[in-house]
Amino acid sequence: MQDFKEFLNEYKVMGLAVAFIMGVAATALIQALVNDIIMPIIGRLIPGGAWQTATLDIAGMLFKWGDFLSQVINFVIIAFVVFLIAKFIMGEKKVTKK
Repeated sequence: MQDFKEFLNEYKVMGLAVAFIMGVAATALIQALVNDIIMPIIGRLIPGGAWQTATLDIAGMLFKWGDFLSQVINFVIIAFVVFLIAKFIMGEKKVTKK
């Protein structure tokens, strides 16, 4: 049991577990923001509104470009939020490269 406790302390497993759980919760929150707030606005700007399900058929190959674009937007927003959090927590000098 002592070896197990040392393992948990040495590799900071509890901190990693907390960070993982917070990351999952933050991802769910950001995906809700993207899907429920941002995407409906973008959908209004694009004719037809159903751009997330848009496809392109070329010689029998079906490209789901709408879903891909949705995932790219989702990734950019998540990356930006993580950047802002890191900048706030670590301070400006550690996040920005000079």
